[in-house]
Amino acid sequence: MEPRYRLRLYLLTALVLTGFGALLTRLYEFQIQRRDEFLQMMPGNSTVTVREPGIRGEITDRNGILLARNLRNYEIAFNLEEIHTAYRLQHAADPTLKRLTKKDGLERVDEDKDIVDIVNNWTIKRFDSLHLTKNYNAGALRTHYLTHRGLVPFSYRTDLSYDEFARCAEHNLELPGVYLGTRALRQYPYAALASHVLGYIKPWEPADIPDSAKRKFGHYIGDAKGIAGIEQSMDAILRGPEGQKKLLKDEKGHIIRMIDYTKPGVGAKLTLALDARAQLHVENVLRRAGRAAAVVMDVGTGEVIAMASIPDYNPNDFIPSISNAQWKAYLDNKKMDPFSNRSIKPFTPGSTFKPPTAIAGALEGMATRAFSCDGYILFGKIKIGCWIWNQHKGSHGTLTLPKAIQQSCNPYFMKLANTIGWKAMVTGFQMVGLGKATGIELPDESPGILPGSRPWRAANPSASMTPAITAMLAIGQADAMATPLQLCAMAACIANGGKYYKPRIVKYATSAEGRRVIEDKPKLVVDLVAAGVKPEHLELIRKGMWLAVNKPGGTAARVKIPDIEVAGKTGTAQTIDDGKKSNNSWVICFGPYDKPKYAVCVLVQNGGSGGKVCGPLAHLILRGLFAQDEGVKLPLKPQLAVRGNAERIEEILIPKDEALAILAGDEAEGAGETGEEIENLDAPPLAATAEPVIPTPVITPEIDEDGTVIPRAQPVPEP
Repeated sequence: MEPRYRLRLYLLTALVLTGFGALLTRLYEFQIQRRDEFLQMMPGNSTVTVREPGIRGEITDRNGILLARNLRNYEIAFNLEEIHTAYRLQHAADPTLKRLTKKDGLERVDEDKDIVDIVNNWTIKRFDSLHLTKNYNAGALRTHYLTHRGLVPFSYRTDLSYDEFARCAEHNLELPGVYLGTRALRQYPYAALASHVLGYIKPWEPADIPDSAKRKFGHYIGDAKGIAGIEQSMDAILRGPEGQKKLLKDEKGHIIRMIDYTKPGVGAKLTLALDARAQLHVENVLRRAGRAAAVVMDVGTGEVIAMASIPDYNPNDFIPSISNAQWKAYLDNKKMDPFSNRSIKPFTPGSTFKPPTAIAGALEGMATRAFSCDGYILFGKIKIGCWIWNQHKGSHGTLTLPKAIQQSCNPYFMKLANTIGWKAMVTGFQMVGLGKATGIELPDESPGILPGSRPWRAANPSASMTPAITAMLAIGQADAMATPLQLCAMAACIANGGKYYKPRIVKYATSAEGRRVIEDKPKLVVDLVAAGVKPEHLELIRKGMWLAVNKPGGTAARVKIPDIEVAGKTGTAQTIDDGKKSNNSWVICFGPYDKPKYAVCVLVQNGGSGGKVCGPLAHLILRGLFAQDEGVKLPLKPQLAVRGNAERIEEILIPKDEALAILAGDEAEGAGETGEEIENLDAPPLAATAEPVIPTPVITPEIDEDGTVIPRAQPVPEP
């Protein structure tokens, strides 16, 4: 071939290849890169972006036992605006509904489209052949449509079986405005177990939708939120990242296909410090009382091994919403306050404030000081008696610190408090976490009340810390209040030799990618020895608590454990219960004495005395914990909620057939340690029970007349 023809051929080939390349480039741009843009330009086609909620992280105990998990839930939801649009494509007019409205103070009758009639006869009627029809609340659907139109889906069914879901999915393209989905449904497999710690969640509400989301999404499904317990306090890390999908629809509203999808993410997995088996054991022990709380802590880390409060509730009752009947049952039990976690609520502490008074004295170098007990002390004309005076007109004579703790002597600690002064008292109490919230990872923790502290002075500007009020602080009466958690943490500090660790219910948290969101790390807040308490003086306080359990004359004899030495302190505080005089009874204890592992606090409302009521409960709790340490496997099963009661409890006896007989005689018990005349002191009033605050749940709408789409069964007349 001649060179000139060969050149022309080369040029022609290059031109063709260049054009073909440009064509391929344009085809790639139109068919791949700008595909969605051109699909939307097709007549009648449109896209809708659907927001999906993230998947909530699981919650386990320290051993990996699931306490809160997610079940796959199959759901049918309606986009009411899309259903209406599809209906109008085949109908000339909407069915109408007359309704009474008020404008400018005048009532008038308006006509509006009847969305319920459309849904019943256009959408739900098509479910008949698929056997998917279910009665519902039509009033709720009408309100939903008027308020949210198509942005927020109306949940028609959340109880589909897998077979029903598959059957509906097979025909879903024929049902415009009908969306099928799988959603994670929260479940608490052990029912009421640790309900006050776990809390519960509440379905999302349309009011929670941000304005930016309204512009971005055509169909919005929000995240459930925690409204109690760990579910509330750890809500931010438990929530998973949102997902979204983009759907292509034809002019009739039928879904053609999904053109883009980002799966919802999973929230962090939360591992609690709780031991589920120990938790069930403590809860079952506590059910011997009507209203009570108990906390168990690891003295070396501040971890809460168990935290129980009765009465309680079943968080599954609120998932996905609670029935009217069940909610009414809870409201009828409002006086028992089943939603209150008594472990972090304040109560008058009584003689459990004597150990922190001893700590305050030790900080001032007074741990070896002896004081005399003449049976009572006079403040002006007011006589505050020791329990031995009020019961027997007796006295303790001269006492050292360990003996004063053993016999729970009021005059000793009142004299000690006024010797060091109220400022030193406040300093010592605050070092062991009293008068301020511990910071545990739970909502609504109370700081308690510490007379003389800055918050107390701000709340009582006209009050002053008189010798009488200082004396009352030393014995935990009048304005003084503390939570069971605070007192348990204080007991743990005494047990371990003076190290106060921040109580924690969360051990650690792990993201879905395996990254630690919360580290497993104890936090030392105060070291009493470093602050100036001599170790031998702290040992005097420990010794006094040992004497209270193990020697005659001690008030905590019923805590005693066979073969394991423990130490403790009781308290019996005068208070007001439902307008009547009552007691809060207490025990704080720890063990084993030489190598402490557990600290325990037990509170019983309306109990006769700490020794006779709480002592046996603490005994049972410790027996179970030590048995588990020896290899006994404590049971674990779903827990039933208990309603509780307000009955007076004078004494709790442990049946002999349980092989848990009390090892000490009744003579060791000092009932009513705080005395009967304390209430006459001119001091701040006795604390009354606060009105309980109950979170408002989502109530399950009941079936109404228009929402009854399944024919009711007709009775067959007798022949």
